[in-house]
Amino acid sequence: MTSTPSLQRSDILDAATQAVTVDRNATHGAPADTFGAIARVWSARLGIEITPSQVCILMADLKTCRAWGNPAHVDNWVDLAGYAACGGELAGAGGAVPSKPLPKGGLLCPK
Repeated sequence: MTSTPSLQRSDILDAATQAVTVDRNATHGAPADTFGAIARVWSARLGIEITPSQVCILMADLKTCRAWGNPAHVDNWVDLAGYAACGGELAGAGGAVPSKPLPKGGLLCPK
């Protein structure tokens, strides 16, 4: 997607819906599988448990930083909405809380 000054919030949400329910599913598979695999890899690399919904939060952080640097690039906003939707769905399915507490001074937001 390119930047479009007249894009409305409903357009962004419609594009995110298309991306997360059709396009990305066809390319990458179900969100639970994709974000679950990422969570396992990041957990192993970081030495702390990361849940699939936390992967979505961290990916949203990436898109937030990109949008901060280039707010007119619509794809950043579409992806941000998509990660929020996937994270909410995964959290609602019980994938929101790590089974182990974070170490003191951990990398993630405190409860």
